[in-house]
Amino acid sequence: MADHPEKDVVVDRTKASSAQNPESSAQAPMDVSNEVGHWDVNIAADRVRADPLAASLFNVDPDLAEAGVPLAAFVAGMHAEDRDRVIALISQCAQRGGSYVAEYRVCSADGVTRWVLARGSFELDGEGLPSRGRGIVVDITPSRRRETAFVASKASPTEHPLERAADQCVAVHRTIAELEDPTLTLLSEMLLLEIGRKLAKLETRSRLKRLN
Repeated sequence: MADHPEKDVVVDRTKASSAQNPESSAQAPMDVSNEVGHWDVNIAADRVRADPLAASLFNVDPDLAEAGVPLAAFVAGMHAEDRDRVIALISQCAQRGGSYVAEYRVCSADGVTRWVLARGSFELDGEGLPSRGRGIVVDITPSRRRETAFVASKASPTEHPLERAADQCVAVHRTIAELEDPTLTLLSEMLLLEIGRKLAKLETRSRLKRLN
């Protein structure tokens, strides 16, 4: 634990907040089904920034996540049985500058184990090294509670148009946030939410097709 002091701060502050405000703990389950969170990562700096929804799904303090926390803080929120293979997938996509889609479990801030659909893409710098990444995460617990995890990676040239739209929408949302324009922010959030929902449905149909 001493090797990752910032990770300890993330976990401790989340627990402290729950103790001071029972309504934010397991006594008040999160209602985030089909809602969409978004994140971006600066790989060289080892800093992940995420909105409150994405942070809560991974049991990371929302205030710290908004400013940026080490990737290890979000990795800690992944279910132990899913963590290794999902991290292997993400690392592979980051190294080649590709994208991924994965379904796995997380241990959320309210103490509930949830299923999420995560979609992310990574960029390479001028030297061909991983540089930045961004993506979305959707809580799909109701439709996956009794099913087996599905993990798939995709190369950029074969992406579905909806997947490319998700990447672009996340980038636009981040840019609009800098404008501090309430109307544009609301519109971008609505678009991000709808794309996330449709992406979740797309992956469900693809999974069922492979099973048949």
